[in-house]
Amino acid sequence: MRVGLFVPCYIDQFYPDVAVATVEVLTRLGVEVDFPEAQTCCGQPMANTGCSAQAEPLAHRAAEIFAPYTHVVCPSGSCTSMVRHHYEDYFRGRDDFGLRTKTYELCEFLHDVLEVQSFGVRFPYRVGLHQSCHGLRELRLGWSSETMTARDDKVSRLLRRVDDLQLVTLKRADECCGFGGTFAVNESDVSVAMGRDRIDDHTNSGAEVMVAGDMSCLMHMEGLLRRSRHPLGVMHVAQVLAGRPLVRGNSVVRTGKD
Repeated sequence: MRVGLFVPCYIDQFYPDVAVATVEVLTRLGVEVDFPEAQTCCGQPMANTGCSAQAEPLAHRAAEIFAPYTHVVCPSGSCTSMVRHHYEDYFRGRDDFGLRTKTYELCEFLHDVLEVQSFGVRFPYRVGLHQSCHGLRELRLGWSSETMTARDDKVSRLLRRVDDLQLVTLKRADECCGFGGTFAVNESDVSVAMGRDRIDDHTNSGAEVMVAGDMSCLMHMEGLLRRSRHPLGVMHVAQVLAGRPLVRGNSVVRTGKD
């Protein structure tokens, strides 16, 4: 299988190892990965601030760039949701080359398409899983408490297939971290309070590392952790599935593999 890798702007600029880890995971599973270098932002920042007209040409460009692929994989629920659920208005009377239906969030692709049962890596730590709002509420990667519909928790299922990894139970497992893109700028005090609540939940549940499928959420909470010199680690799910060691601040905690 050959897929096109769609890398969000903030991962490309600030967390490139998440993209590298995504490639490593997919390649190890026998997937051929292409990274079209012409790709740009999906347009979500513009759309979220009401500048829809500025987002539309980016959507058209994305459809053209990823036209050759039968599957497009993105290590972000937020950007995947933008393509799948918010591109419709940009393509009325225009071909999107199947982009909206063939774009998958990484864990969704691993769970639904590849049906991965083992990753061949170990991560001997207590993990708190932060479920992003886009992943839960729009991509339906798991169950959210405001609905009455039971759903498989796809991300948790994948993490349980990592040797020695222990998932801790959070009290409010589906609560927003407070990032929300421009919300964190316009309502910074509320955003900070929400982020600290999530950190407290993970800490009180005994987590050694906070894991999520959206680096945007983790970027927000990582900033709070660093400012308070909190020891809780932060990692994208792709890094765990790729077998990365746990990183706390500037130190690396080895897992014993190397």
